[in-house]
Amino acid sequence: MNPTAHRMNEVVGLRLQLEGAGYIAEPALAAALLLMLDLGRPLLLEGDAGVGKTEIAKALATVRGARLIRLQCYEGLDVHAAMYEWNYQRQLLAIKLLEHDERPAAVKEQDIFSERYLLKRPLLEAISCAEPPVLLIDEVDRADEAFEAYLLELLSDFQMSIPELGTVRAVTRPLVVITSNGTRELSDALRRRCLYQYIDYPAFAKELAIVEIKAPQAAGQLARQVVEFVQSVRRMELRKKPGIAETLDWTAALLRMGISVIDDDGAERILETLSALIKTREDRAGFTREVVGRIAAAC
Repeated sequence: MNPTAHRMNEVVGLRLQLEGAGYIAEPALAAALLLMLDLGRPLLLEGDAGVGKTEIAKALATVRGARLIRLQCYEGLDVHAAMYEWNYQRQLLAIKLLEHDERPAAVKEQDIFSERYLLKRPLLEAISCAEPPVLLIDEVDRADEAFEAYLLELLSDFQMSIPELGTVRAVTRPLVVITSNGTRELSDALRRRCLYQYIDYPAFAKELAIVEIKAPQAAGQLARQVVEFVQSVRRMELRKKPGIAETLDWTAALLRMGISVIDDDGAERILETLSALIKTREDRAGFTREVVGRIAAAC
């Protein structure tokens, strides 16, 4: 088998594995994941909130039988919350117990700043695992730009500098998935260390397959109508377009309300379920009975 055909088979095989884990992946994404595995490079996934970026890491962990370690980024995230902290209470207790210890102060200090008093946060935990985990650095664009600098050493050399202990090198290399919603521009230094894949809202066929897998009781006409309705909604001028999670929540809401078909006659009942699909006050105000009826009639 020539290398091209072999690679195509690998892409198909990974797509099937991901589908078995509940994630529908396009060939380009499966190819990017394979490159991540082959090259040992982090994979940066960029796209709007709700397109399924986080689910990729979860599905990959399932496929690989690996532990998933997640670092949820936020404004003000610092090295201590992401990498490590010292257990100050235990250290203070140890200092009290060492008051009558006659060893030199430097020796006692070395004992206080040892690994048994170290609290491992997600990044340190990820490079300390005996088996390679999947490390999900979620919504990195929410963290401050300064935090990216902390990541560079980890992503380049898979090691971490702890002043009191020195350099901690990875026991095994984690599989790193980084997500960004594009709320701010990421640094060139971070992008340079990563493979890249943009994740868009799913096409009709992909979203239908997702609904049929995640909500099999809606398979058939209702599933198709749900996807047609949601895709029509995304083409509207909205502050927050519904993502895949909203599609699935809305499907569950329709089923709970006993709605088995989407049409103009049921517009009033459909309105009662939109809290699962439309998530801002401004957007919700635009969904009158007439608007819903017009979208439903086209499904």
